[in-house]
Amino acid sequence: MELQEKDRKIIDLLREDARATIRDIAKRTSLRPSTVHQRMQKMDKEGVIEKYTVKLNNDKVGENFIVFIMVKSSKDIEKSALKDDRIREVFGVTGGFDLMIKCKFKDIVDFNDFIIAFRKKDGIEATETVVSTVTIKEEL
Repeated sequence: MELQEKDRKIIDLLREDARATIRDIAKRTSLRPSTVHQRMQKMDKEGVIEKYTVKLNNDKVGENFIVFIMVKSSKDIEKSALKDDRIREVFGVTGGFDLMIKCKFKDIVDFNDFIIAFRKKDGIEATETVVSTVTIKEEL
């Protein structure tokens, strides 16, 4: 599906507020509500929009200890090793490591327990962690 300017406007508004009503989006894009609805359905069906979600305040939900883990693997890591709820994003990367994993923890103790167990998983050859000190910009 090739995105048109109207689709991009709808996506931009959904990025700002995924709870925006079709009527609100229609007003802000100068489109008819039926047009907005049809375009959103098409983007859902085509996989352009994968899901609607919520952005939480890390401090208020107790997830303000953010860590990026670089992982060097000796073989493909089983998907089950990445099922932990504290693992938020996983990227394949180039360079000296194979994966970059973004995790959110309650505190350093929670992180320590996680990383000790994670390093023992089959296929993990080496890790390097980087602890975030401040969140400047975070989007979904």
